[in-house]
Amino acid sequence: MAQPRPDQTEPEETGAPAEATGHLSDHSGEPPDEKDPRGAARGASAAPGETPPGGGSTTGEGTAEGAGGAEGAGGGGGAEAAGGRPPSLWRNLDYLYWWTGNGLSTLGTSVSMIAFPLLMLWATGSAAQAGTITGLQMLGKLATLAVGGALADRVSRRAILCLSSLAEALAMGAVALLVYRGDPSIPALDALALASGLAAGLKNSVAAPVLRRVVPKEQVPDATAQMMGRDMVVQLLGAPLGGLLYTVGRWVPFLFDALSFLFITISSLLIRRPLGPDRAPGGEQRPGLVAEMRDGVRMIRRSEYLVFTLVWGAVLNTVAQGLTLLFIVLIHHRGGGPNAVGLASSLAVVGGVVGAVAAPNLIRSLGARRVLTLAAWTFAGSFALVALVPQPWQIGLVMLLGMTCMVPINVVTESYEVRLVPDAYVGRVAATSRFCFQAVQWIGPLAAGVLADAMGAPSATLLLAGLMVLLALALPFGRRHLAVLDIPLAEVEELPAPTAGGPAPIRPDAPGGQPPAGPPAGDASADDVLTGPAKGSP
Repeated sequence: MAQPRPDQTEPEETGAPAEATGHLSDHSGEPPDEKDPRGAARGASAAPGETPPGGGSTTGEGTAEGAGGAEGAGGGGGAEAAGGRPPSLWRNLDYLYWWTGNGLSTLGTSVSMIAFPLLMLWATGSAAQAGTITGLQMLGKLATLAVGGALADRVSRRAILCLSSLAEALAMGAVALLVYRGDPSIPALDALALASGLAAGLKNSVAAPVLRRVVPKEQVPDATAQMMGRDMVVQLLGAPLGGLLYTVGRWVPFLFDALSFLFITISSLLIRRPLGPDRAPGGEQRPGLVAEMRDGVRMIRRSEYLVFTLVWGAVLNTVAQGLTLLFIVLIHHRGGGPNAVGLASSLAVVGGVVGAVAAPNLIRSLGARRVLTLAAWTFAGSFALVALVPQPWQIGLVMLLGMTCMVPINVVTESYEVRLVPDAYVGRVAATSRFCFQAVQWIGPLAAGVLADAMGAPSATLLLAGLMVLLALALPFGRRHLAVLDIPLAEVEELPAPTAGGPAPIRPDAPGGQPPAGPPAGDASADDVLTGPAKGSP
């Protein structure tokens, strides 16, 4: 079952220097439309990297980017499709490179996630050791998430992506070699799993700001849903493929995973758009790494929406992780075996794919707030229903409904988050959010297991359903905090940068607020030590 907050996807930005200060910038040379209370949020003024109404590119990272325009397909032009909408994401080569490279890498990870426990059970016969190696990978990711988010906002994101992916490839390649040679050392495998997790944390912290550079803001819900749907399908394929490769040779799944990481490096090098971050204007010295991490937290505190969804999403993630365990326990309680668990899991994945396909159109037709509210209540209802149905296959159908609702929740919350956060802070904010989610999600399965032993799986599931009802009730009570959801996504204003050394006031994100002033002009991006200056259109 997918987590409420998977890898986050972001809208596009070019290498304009505005991100260094976190303000909207008017690249058109014209004052904002005085009739529009949101000013630079739409009309003649464009946020950094957005395509102005005429379709031309904004101030870019170097003259080649500005002349060629990077808004359209694969950085090939900024003209919008007929009807005022940008071209399909499938015509955006940069997005296709990123989508494909991440998908192949995720497939490799799904394969090794199955193979690692099997390997440890074969080598030691201990389920605890199998859990230990998985836990070490998770701890490694958690350890580098926060610092990786700060690094993503100060050094080349392309370099971080390439080097961290290569580090993961080397770690998995070393596992494959040890297993191939026979009788692998358990401490060595544990150390390699930890090293792979440390590299994965750095890579994951860069994913959000990179996607922000290659996806137009109008297509954030589509891109988020497409990547979630892709990951659902990959999870569906990864488990049987991992088992198949393991039967071919115990070392084969790890070699497969090692090779899959290379696709991240290749796709990162193929992306023509500069990935940032931008140099500070005038070559001014940046604060220290710890200070920038604190700035990421202060950026979250500037927005009532970010504060609310961080707390709400962390609780939701914890409850959903508990349901992930209880849904397996319930199937066993109803007399189902491993095949029934596999069937129900597959149905849940299908529900995630359905939700991914439907989410963008639902948001456009119903509005973000209605979609979030309806999805939360339906998800809560699925919690209660899954505890009451008598047959394992019926549990699978209910989980299909639940996962269909989970994906739209993700799409709404993540899409608005990445529109609010300036490019110069998106790495830190995304990493801080993910750190908070992962730091508490372990409570869900632990508490669910204790409750199931104490009161039975159905009663424990109903108790979690009650918690989910409370989360759904919190949405109307938090209406002021979610005011930004009443603004169309393309018109959402970026938050201003935190004031250095001062308290970070919470912004209500209400419609109609005046946009912050544009930043001073600065230098071109400090993006790509691996690829050199920005390239023009292909």
